[in-house]
Amino acid sequence: MQIDLNLIPIFRMVAEEKSFTSAADRLGMGRSAVSQAVRRLEDLLGVMLFIRTTRSVSLTEAGEAVLQRVAAPLSEAMGELDLLRTAVRPAGTLRLSVSSIAEAFLAGPMLVEFARDHPEVTLDITVTDIDDELSDWAYDAGVRLRESIAPGMVALPVSGPQREVVVATPAYLARAGMPEHPRDLAQHSCIGWRVRPDIAPHRWEFEEDGRAFSVAVSPYITTNDLHLMIRTALCDGGITFAPYESLRSHIESGALVPMLESYLPPFSGFYLFYPQRENMPAKLRAFVDYVKGWQKDLMRGS
Repeated sequence: MQIDLNLIPIFRMVAEEKSFTSAADRLGMGRSAVSQAVRRLEDLLGVMLFIRTTRSVSLTEAGEAVLQRVAAPLSEAMGELDLLRTAVRPAGTLRLSVSSIAEAFLAGPMLVEFARDHPEVTLDITVTDIDDELSDWAYDAGVRLRESIAPGMVALPVSGPQREVVVATPAYLARAGMPEHPRDLAQHSCIGWRVRPDIAPHRWEFEEDGRAFSVAVSPYITTNDLHLMIRTALCDGGITFAPYESLRSHIESGALVPMLESYLPPFSGFYLFYPQRENMPAKLRAFVDYVKGWQKDLMRGS
């Protein structure tokens, strides 16, 4: 493999600065030239070296490996890079950032089957509802509701349409009454959710006559744990608001009663998203291909 040795110091400067613009300033080059040089090196190696977003630049796992190798003596580094270029087998740690309400994705079978079929890939999954960019924590990909995914990301559906549900136990409703309109929720004991303490509780969103509106319910219990919300409601603690898939078993058993359903239409579901298609790491390509196959099986009803 022939590599233009001028590409190596450019790559190292971007890695050090964590910015194409800062690297260009230090090298006395245009930002576009620096970006093209890194892209050329990625094309030669067949791997993505940086996760690029509008806010930050960070090394991928392959980029970290390249950075370590180019610090070696030149002849040794060239041999190591050649080995990296030819290593196309899915391997390494695949880091995923997944929403806590992505019930079908987190249920287990999809992840277990992928791990069984790709024993050299280690899955590292962070369940979080904080919408950090993937590069903030060096994630390879994430799973979020479509509306939460930043523009420019590649997105692949991992679920069908979703629907929120308002629920409470029969005992609570017998005691407090059944709300007839979402505005009636202000008179009830509500159990709410927020992503973290410095953010206001999530507003409950509804639709009436084709127009969306939200209700600030002033919950008397607020948490970032979906399962605590559900457990509190099951203890006759009040009314809560969550995705249907998370409540399905309790609704089907009669433990929780849905209400206000005509005000809660379905919405776009969850998507696997990642920065770009070019020079995708083999471990991520394998996972993307696996998810596509999984979705086809679901559509066939298998």
